[in-house]
Amino acid sequence: MKLGKVEFCHFLQILALFLCLSGMNQAELSRSRSKPYFQSGRTRTKRSWVWNQFFVLEEYMGTDPLYVGKLHSDVDKGDGSIKYILSGEGASSIFIIDENTGDIHATKRLDREEQAYYTLRAQALDRLTNKPVEPESEFVIKIQDINDNEPKFLDGPYTAGVPEMSPVGTSVVQVTATDADDPTYGNSARVVYSILQGQPYFSVEPKTGVIKTALPNMDREAKDQYLLVIQAKDMVGQNGGLSGTTSVTVTLTDVNDNPPRFPRRSYQYNVPESLPVASVVARIKAADADVGPNAEMEYKIVDGDGLGVFKISVDKDTQEGIITIQKELDFEAKTSYTLRIEAANMHIDPRFLSLGPFSDITTVKIIVEDVDEPPVFTSRLYSMVVSEAAKVGTIIGTVAAHDPDASNSPVRYSIDRNTDLERYFNIDANSGVITTAKSLDRETNAVHNITVLAMESQNPAQIGRGYVAITILDINDNAPEFAMEYETTVCENAQPGQVIQKISAIDKDDPPNGHQFYFSLTAEAANNHNFTLQDNKDNTATVLTRRNGFRRQEQSVFYLPIFIVDSGSPSLSSTNTLTIRVCDCDADGVAQTCNAEAYILPAGLSTGALIAILACVLTLLVLVLLIVTMRRRKKEPLIFDEERDIRENIVRYDDEGGGEEDTEAFDMAALRNLNIIRDTKTRRDVTPEIQFLSRPTFKSIPDNVIFREFIWERLKEADVDPCAPPYDSLQTYAFEGNGSVAESLSSLDSISSNSDQNYDYLSDWGPRFKRLADMYGTGPECLYS
Repeated sequence: MKLGKVEFCHFLQILALFLCLSGMNQAELSRSRSKPYFQSGRTRTKRSWVWNQFFVLEEYMGTDPLYVGKLHSDVDKGDGSIKYILSGEGASSIFIIDENTGDIHATKRLDREEQAYYTLRAQALDRLTNKPVEPESEFVIKIQDINDNEPKFLDGPYTAGVPEMSPVGTSVVQVTATDADDPTYGNSARVVYSILQGQPYFSVEPKTGVIKTALPNMDREAKDQYLLVIQAKDMVGQNGGLSGTTSVTVTLTDVNDNPPRFPRRSYQYNVPESLPVASVVARIKAADADVGPNAEMEYKIVDGDGLGVFKISVDKDTQEGIITIQKELDFEAKTSYTLRIEAANMHIDPRFLSLGPFSDITTVKIIVEDVDEPPVFTSRLYSMVVSEAAKVGTIIGTVAAHDPDASNSPVRYSIDRNTDLERYFNIDANSGVITTAKSLDRETNAVHNITVLAMESQNPAQIGRGYVAITILDINDNAPEFAMEYETTVCENAQPGQVIQKISAIDKDDPPNGHQFYFSLTAEAANNHNFTLQDNKDNTATVLTRRNGFRRQEQSVFYLPIFIVDSGSPSLSSTNTLTIRVCDCDADGVAQTCNAEAYILPAGLSTGALIAILACVLTLLVLVLLIVTMRRRKKEPLIFDEERDIRENIVRYDDEGGGEEDTEAFDMAALRNLNIIRDTKTRRDVTPEIQFLSRPTFKSIPDNVIFREFIWERLKEADVDPCAPPYDSLQTYAFEGNGSVAESLSSLDSISSNSDQNYDYLSDWGPRFKRLADMYGTGPECLYS
């Protein structure tokens, strides 16, 4: 009869109880057969109690305490005079003892995996004296295992790899499951392995857990990953055992089992002939199903007519073959190229050589397309020479260019004026002959580098460039001259034949054999009695004195004309004047002063003293002029006199001004109200000459007097007002005069034209109000007058 898991567990519990009872009986039996017990200092006595270890089944689920065993001493007569005491691991908390009978019970559920055994001590005491009647004895309660723990894969889930195409039985990985049950008791911890998922590709050894390949020729390119489920079951795999599972991810690693293959047998690419050297023409790639180093390949051109024109290299990232140009293409010379290109794996596995050669060949045809190219000069650089004495229109040389295209379009020439800004040269548009357009000067520019443009007559946008270097040949067209401005002096006490200056010359020309200068005095100076000239024959000359002593009072400066001739053909000459100053020298011949004026100065006064005196005099004059000017300006009044007519000083500016900011200096209300009271203010920049102590009333004064007084009053206030505009500004006073005896005549308050108000009294106010009386009077004759 097959037992279920629960029934099997109950069976094991009953079996364990049976074994415990058997053990207890053996313990009691051994007590009766034990040897006597000896105590020191006493007579030999028989040992009264001995027992074997007790067994307790783990995971007891009953409601009553679990009976473990019984302790009994031969001294115990059953009259209750002996009591039993239990101590040690778990005493009183897990295990209890009946002190009268010695029965031991377990009060809690025990787990062998937490603690496999407990060590306790037992003692029998006299109940009255509480003294031991037996020596304390130690015993062990062992927890008996049941199958309550399933196997576990502590290191799962697993990942592993195995090379593709591996033979059957190749080891992949080993899995290990652990069972917490007692491996020494029964089969609770004996585990066997099985594969639940992953057949038929893989298998597992039942005892070791080693996973192996089960099928040959597993191809990574078809499927590169497998998921396996491995089961571990205890009880040697029997029914009722517990089990655990784990997953294993197996990846097939790549091997070089796939040769490279070009997708096409031939390729064709069109390339313009103007493509620069080193440009990429095409990219081709051989397909390889492998990955990583197994897919690495190299390309090479094995045959074809473009071996020297093209080359191929490999892109390490994409494994593409990159075809580039090594030489310039020319449609007119060759219109197409054919290349045979081979792709081969770099790392070959000898095991798979039977699959075929690990290389492939394809054909690449490159068609060169014609491009309208610019004209090409016969030489990259033309070198020409011309004398600087050449006349305008002299032919220097000729450049030539042609259209490289098959059409061979005519070419026209011109000079890039950015390289010939002064327009020294011209070129014939049809023949390419270069001529001079201006007189040339080698000393200004010895070499002219110009660019000649050649353009197709049919397509002017196609322009070729040629470079011409024109060297200017020198002629002797510059006379020699002094090499520098000489400062020559001669001492008053000079002796005859004394050297006072050594001179040299320069020439802007550049003769092939170098310069050679000849020095001499001019004819009019050749017989002078003061100085002479000696040619040193090394492009230098020496000036010497001819007489004894010089005097500044008689002549302080001498001018010596020197004639210099070069060795050119024809030779050129020039006359250069050497200025010689007579100076007072010390004993060593060093000049102290060369000014002849020093002799006519008063005795005792030097030049510096005279300059200081003149500076002081000028300073005093300037101070006097400043004081006089300031006093005159102080006496001039800052405001206009009351009788001075200022109308001629009015200047009108058609400017809108700053609005209210222009009237900040005064109150506009004061210009229209006569009786406004103001506080007297003092101007900061003008001292007032009149203090206004009182202000007269204007009510009983005639209008013209009131008006004059009002204007005069406001003018004086403006002169002393520190906030008023400058004294020369224009102020406008719109004075209306005193108030009228008549009240307001406004009709704005009239509700209608049929007002009851009577305006006949206006006729009594005089001729000034006649017009108003006619308009507002009641007479019918005045309605439309």
